[in-house]
Amino acid sequence: MGESLVNDAQMQARLRELADRSEILDCMHRYARGMDRFDREMVRSAYHEDAIDDHAMFVGLVDDFLDWAFTYHEGQTRHQHYLTNHTVELDGDEAHCETYYVFVGTDRDPDAPLRVVGGRYVDRLERRAGKWAIAARVCLVEWQTEPASGLSPAAVDFLAGVGTVARDRTDASYDRPLVVQRAAAAQQQEDVKE
Repeated sequence: MGESLVNDAQMQARLRELADRSEILDCMHRYARGMDRFDREMVRSAYHEDAIDDHAMFVGLVDDFLDWAFTYHEGQTRHQHYLTNHTVELDGDEAHCETYYVFVGTDRDPDAPLRVVGGRYVDRLERRAGKWAIAARVCLVEWQTEPASGLSPAAVDFLAGVGTVARDRTDASYDRPLVVQRAAAAQQQEDVKE
């Protein structure tokens, strides 16, 4: 009987650790998606109220950082944050994380149409009132390149018609329920032909 209780306690501890890791990774994803969709509420949910962000060209409180970051990204026609390797060291209600990122942005300046940056987010997260969020972040930039874009203006125009790509809540990723508009349009054309 005693061994069963130990196994149950170990299983509960393991489940709590897995849940914590999942919630922390979700926090990282909210940051990236919210930044790419200009969804301030979503990005903000990744940080605690008093969080500090050292983001290479900016150091300060999270709300000031978001003002700076969204202004920076407005100078681009498109941008995406990719998150790759992710490690977490849990210590009760505190966690230290390292998340590798690749950032790709298409500048409005035609002389520098594409910027690709790689580095790591080094974060201290805290669980407060049951919620994991960033308390402190240091963004480490490790490399940057500016290759020529492989997309011609005609290709960009074509791709714009494939689906709703927007840096706000009109983006197709917010559609509920998701409906494949091109399939519906194709079906309507078939119905008209019949």
